[in-house]
Amino acid sequence: MGSIDKIIRLILAASIAVLYFTGTVSGTVGLVLLILAVVFFLTSLVSFCPLYAPFGISTRPKK
Repeated sequence: MGSIDKIIRLILAASIAVLYFTGTVSGTVGLVLLILAVVFFLTSLVSFCPLYAPFGISTRPKK
């Protein structure tokens, strides 16, 4: 996973978390988005997205 991909995932995760904890989104939609934010956060920390592997996607810069 490339650094731009990590940054985008972290920004999305933070934005979703802010929306959830301020009460802008709530209920089932809020919980689904919060789970998605946690997944974005974790995948950016470990630099691996399990959905990229089966499709052969890589966002790392080519050497």
